[in-house]
Amino acid sequence: MIFDKYNTRNGFWDEMSFADGNIRSHYQSIFKQLNTINLDILNKKEEIAKKMFMNQGITFTVYSENEEGIERIFPFDIIPRIITANDWDFLEKGIAQRLKALNLFLKDIYNEQHIIKDGKIPASLIVSCPHYNREVFGIQVPYDIYVHIAGIDLVRDSDGTYYVLEDNLRTPSGVSYMLENRDVTKRIFPELMNEYNVRKVSDYPILLHNILVQLAPKQIQNPNIVLLTPGMYNSAYYEHTFLARYMGIELVEGRDLLVDNHKVFMKTTRGLKQVDVIYRRVDDEFLDPLVFRPDSLLGVPGLVSAYRKGNVAIVNAMGNGVADDKAIYTYVPDMIKYYLNEEPLLKNVPTYRMEIPEERDYTFLNMHKMVIKKTNESGGYGMLMGESASDEEITKFKEAILKEPRSYIAQPTIKISTVPCYLEGKLVPRHIDFRPYALCGPDGIKLVAGGLTRVALKENSLVVNSSQGGGSKDTWIID
Repeated sequence: MIFDKYNTRNGFWDEMSFADGNIRSHYQSIFKQLNTINLDILNKKEEIAKKMFMNQGITFTVYSENEEGIERIFPFDIIPRIITANDWDFLEKGIAQRLKALNLFLKDIYNEQHIIKDGKIPASLIVSCPHYNREVFGIQVPYDIYVHIAGIDLVRDSDGTYYVLEDNLRTPSGVSYMLENRDVTKRIFPELMNEYNVRKVSDYPILLHNILVQLAPKQIQNPNIVLLTPGMYNSAYYEHTFLARYMGIELVEGRDLLVDNHKVFMKTTRGLKQVDVIYRRVDDEFLDPLVFRPDSLLGVPGLVSAYRKGNVAIVNAMGNGVADDKAIYTYVPDMIKYYLNEEPLLKNVPTYRMEIPEERDYTFLNMHKMVIKKTNESGGYGMLMGESASDEEITKFKEAILKEPRSYIAQPTIKISTVPCYLEGKLVPRHIDFRPYALCGPDGIKLVAGGLTRVALKENSLVVNSSQGGGSKDTWIID
């Protein structure tokens, strides 16, 4: 019986088991069924899953220090992660509240800047943010929505409390893995899917497409929508092709578009066709070489002028990076109180800003208990895990912090929760985080009932990023 030797990590919340070994009620059925399955059959199911990922070309790219990319099949664990309806309802409310405040913050910071004038956030913090985009100041975006697609990273602490780890508000990725994980799980565990009333995630492309249609300028009935990709060498290119295909929209690169008379056009074999909505997966600094990086070949010259004139909608809005800067993150609870006059439902992880001398001194004294992050890095890069770091690594980070304190934050090491994973024929606990996807449109905020559970596949590791050896598993929201 596969679960007989499953041992939770002492001091960590396990999603399936209590510390005494008893099984949580929402895992009872999967516990019983998996314990009746022969190991050979489980191994065959795991092999089928790997082949499905291989055949679908579900890959990501890891970049080395010399910037050479290595393409890999995305690791997948076959045991689903289960979240109860009660937990999900709470997370839905908390994320919706957070996104309302973040959208109001972005509107404010690119227009009247009341939050600065009222002394709720330092002007210096905004000005020093590399992703605060002065070039889009004053641009009126459709329905005052800046964040249309958000991936909010959550972790669960040792007492079961959910914390927001970070907000991804620019070009959040991973939703294709969420959808593919579900398709694979349906194939290998149909009996389990029938046993549970699992909420569906398959309507995500439809929901997103509906929002893109609604954002079209002048309420055009059949708008021309495109997905702008940096191209096949981007780490998330598989996802770009996946979403374009499922939404039935054109996948384009910058060279496929041009701007004429402040309007965007797509080059086709039948001539130019006006583009109304761009779902962009290209970062701000590469979008328009006339305004941002002049050496960029990924964007479209003149795009910002068309955007400013209101002739094209861009999803997500330009300039969103100021709101998911890890230093700005510390102020999101204050934003919720300021803009909504509400107490935050979801907690932030306690965070120390390195430009504040007292917080920096405290961090330096407790480096071995801290996770140090660069404020504008992602993918697990630019990070120090204090618990496992050498004295030399800690010294290097201290020097880097003193040189550029604004570029770093510190957080205490969270005892993030574990789930059972099937690895090398054994069931073992591994640490996880969770990225649900929220869609914001004219009709409000909608969350797909699921998300991407990322898994630190290395024993005792807390780093879940695929670029750092992590994988993922299907996430079930059950009634």
